[in-house]
Amino acid sequence: MASIVTLTPNPAIDLSTTIDRVVPTVKLRCTAQRRDPGGGGVNVARVIKRFGGDVEAIFTAGGFTGQLLCRLVDDEGITNRVIQAEAETREDFYVSELSTQLQYRFILPGQPLRESEWQQCLATLAASSPPPKFVVGSGSLPPGVPDDFYARAAAIAQSLGAKFCLDTSGPPLAVAIEQGLYLVKPNLREMSELIGVELESESDWLFKARALLDKGKVEVIALSLGHIGALIVTRNLALRARALALKPVSAVGAGDSFLGALVFGLASGAKFDDALRLSMAAGAAALINQGTELCHTTDVYRLSAEVQIEPV
Repeated sequence: MASIVTLTPNPAIDLSTTIDRVVPTVKLRCTAQRRDPGGGGVNVARVIKRFGGDVEAIFTAGGFTGQLLCRLVDDEGITNRVIQAEAETREDFYVSELSTQLQYRFILPGQPLRESEWQQCLATLAASSPPPKFVVGSGSLPPGVPDDFYARAAAIAQSLGAKFCLDTSGPPLAVAIEQGLYLVKPNLREMSELIGVELESESDWLFKARALLDKGKVEVIALSLGHIGALIVTRNLALRARALALKPVSAVGAGDSFLGALVFGLASGAKFDDALRLSMAAGAAALINQGTELCHTTDVYRLSAEVQIEPV
C-alpha cells in the first residue's frame, strides 16, 4: 500500500484547446484538444507520481468518461482504487484565447453520487493496509454527498494513524476542521469565507491563521496568496514565499501542483522551508504550461533555485 493516498469524490476529464478569438454565434475552429485526468485529488496524485512518490488514488468513475478517466490515470502509472458510479463522470473544459492571452475556464457540475457510492469511497479508504502516512482529500463534493464527507475521511485517516490534508472550500472545509486536520490549503477567498472576515494584510493573514491553529483543530495552514506567493503557518513558525516573476500561460492545475509537491516534500521528511520552496516552484511550473498540463519536475527543480523563503 502507498505511503500517500488521495481521495477524489468528484473527479473530471479536463479538456483544453486554443483559439485565436472567442466570439458569439459563429463556429469557432479550435486547435486539437488535449484531455487529462482531473479533479483535485487525482491531480495531486499525478504530481506526487511525477516526483517519484509512493502514491495511490481513490476516486469515483462512471460511464464512458469514467472509463476514459481510468485509462488516463493508468497511463500515468498511478496505482488506484476506483469506486464505480452509476452517473457519468463530469468533464471540464478550458479555452485559451491566443489574441488576448486570456483563458476561459468552464467547470461543469458533477452528477449525484448515491449514498452507497460515497460510503464506498470511505470504506475503501478505511481498508487501506498497511496504512498510509498521509491522506489527501481534494476537490469539491458532488450532489448527494454530505458536507461532512471529508470530516468522516479525516476521522478514518486518524484511525489509521495518517495525517489528513485537505483542499476544499465552503461548508465541507468548515465541518472537516471541526473534526481535526493535519493541514489545510485555502486561498485567501476561502480563508476569508471560513473565518467570516476579509483578510487585507499580512498581519491579518498571520493573526487569523494563528487564531485557527490555537483552536487545536489544525496543525499546518498553507495559505495560497495567488500572484503574490504563499504562506505556511504552524504554532511554531510562519514562512512566506514570494511569487516568482514569470508570465503565466495557464492557471489550471497550479494549486494542485502546489499541494502535490508540498505533501510529497513533507512525506519525504523535508523541513517546512524546503517543502514550501518545492511547492512554490511546482505551482509556478504549472503556470508556464499550456492548457490542463500540470508541473514537470525538470521545471520545478530549475525554478526552485529562484524561490525565496523568509520568516515572518
